[in-house]
Amino acid sequence: MNAPIYQEASEESALAPLPMAHQSIVVGHLRHDEIVYDTDLVRAQFRRAVPLVAAFIESARIEFGPDTRVSTCYLTDDYFQPRFEPAKVLDRLLQAAADAGLTIDYLARESSCHQAPVFAGGVAVGAPIPVAEMVAARLIAQPEDEEVANGRRPPTTESGWLCNGRREQNGSSRSAMHPRPYRPPQEYGRGEHSIFLDVELWHDRDATRRWSCPFLAGVWQLLRLGMLRYHGAPVVDPQPWQADREWPDHWADLPPVIRLNPDAAPFTAYRTLSMLPKRYLLIESAVRVILEHLAPDDDVTAQIMLQGTAEQVPVSAKVIERVGHLLLDGT
Repeated sequence: MNAPIYQEASEESALAPLPMAHQSIVVGHLRHDEIVYDTDLVRAQFRRAVPLVAAFIESARIEFGPDTRVSTCYLTDDYFQPRFEPAKVLDRLLQAAADAGLTIDYLARESSCHQAPVFAGGVAVGAPIPVAEMVAARLIAQPEDEEVANGRRPPTTESGWLCNGRREQNGSSRSAMHPRPYRPPQEYGRGEHSIFLDVELWHDRDATRRWSCPFLAGVWQLLRLGMLRYHGAPVVDPQPWQADREWPDHWADLPPVIRLNPDAAPFTAYRTLSMLPKRYLLIESAVRVILEHLAPDDDVTAQIMLQGTAEQVPVSAKVIERVGHLLLDGT
């Protein structure tokens, strides 16, 4: 596949500012089959989330004052499990949240982290935005080493693999007379010992690119942080949804992000917090590797930092420093 050419948002259009909450909180994540077949599990996770969300809101108010803006969101797994129809999943999900007393302000589709359809007046208009390709084009891989230079291993843009250091070399020799010693992998910026992570971003099969869960989760963080623009405009624009409105038959007919709570604080935020079951530890570690290799749009970064300064909210230029996690046992 040919890599897309990425241009700075400000090169073509004025950069649209986004309304910002102080914090965006993900209130959990479950697979569609769990939601459909184990509603008790969903209720249990949401009941546990209620006091935690309240505690983080109170913590944010202590830091930013009584007018602190916090929104909650949930990412539904329609990219990897599209076989379940929306109504079968979302009715159970939102009823479980209501039973637990948990408010979900925004509902997002994971497939929109791949391609985001543009909605206006409740219907899709025009071609979808190639969100995943945009982010992939902004990744800076590890420095080219001997294995890449001599053609033994393709670069990240071809292989779809990204690591946080130098990969191992297995001791194979250039010639029988001059064996190459084994060299273990090493983490960049390591302390006394390395913690080496190698992350698959995508794989290509039958001319189709399939994005990995960690990569789409990294895109999800960028969407919540308001870091992505397309021709200067936001990549997603949360669409209002009435509680009595029927769900469509197909996931693609839903907007990328739905605003369930008309009184919600903005979807995009200066900081994110993701409350997830502990089984996502490896995925979220991979997300951090991906975001550490991201070269964000300088104009977008400057705009958000300026907005933060006006509100007395410190905003780091490093995306990874605005991302937080709470990993939970027992779910």
